Amino acid sequence: MRPGLAALLVGRMLPACFLLAPDACLGNHSANRANRARRVKLIIGLGNPGAEYDGTRHNVGFEVVDEVARRWGLEFQSAPADAVLAKSRGLPGGPPAALLLKPLTFMNRSGQAVGTVQRYYRVEFSDLFVVTEDVNLSLGRLRARRRGSDGGHNGLRSVIECLGTQTFSRLRIGVGRGDPGRGLTGRVLSRFDAEERPAMDEAVGRAVDAIGLFIELGIEPVMNRFNRQETAEGEADEEVGE
Repeated sequence: MRPGLAALLVGRMLPACFLLAPDACLGNHSANRANRARRVKLIIGLGNPGAEYDGTRHNVGFEVVDEVARRWGLEFQSAPADAVLAKSRGLPGGPPAALLLKPLTFMNRSGQAVGTVQRYYRVEFSDLFVVTEDVNLSLGRLRARRRGSDGGHNGLRSVIECLGTQTFSRLRIGVGRGDPGRGLTGRVLSRFDAEERPAMDEAVGRAVDAIGLFIELGIEPVMNRFNRQETAEGEADEEVGE
């Protein structure tokens, strides 16, 4: 390389590898960009394990990731934690690269499995997406957030404690408060009435769409599309515990 060109490049503070092997250096930078583009997303559905909890309001998060796995043709297998995991490798013509996680630690200890899997796969906090139910939202309503407190939800509280941060995206699905005189435990562990089920099935479908959008473009488009959609349908977008 000509001395004058080398001095010019150093003056512009280009990487030292450029002076020694420009093509290799440029190749490394291209590889880094490609690696960032291939960062895997970890999608977590919260719920309780066991047939006795199937179909309950508390297990809406499980329902959503189950539906994602069904649409993508994936099967859940053992995970490096007390959980089951489905993997999509993002092959051409197939679903995008993602991990689908269902903790088997019961709701109040969900964070133990989430934290273990997040560290094992070295998933960035910004690439986490937690899906759960919310009794403070009307039946079938969705609300996406990029960060926030647990809002009184024990599963989210456990995830926050085990990750050591509130900065991860989440999607809450409204299951309705029901009778104010009835305890919350009884409400979330109850099953949907026959007349409620169609609205929840439709909400699960929209939640699956939200997950696909998150994987492709991140949380901002999800918030813009689904939060505004819900508000347009007649319910004010109030903050709940965030």
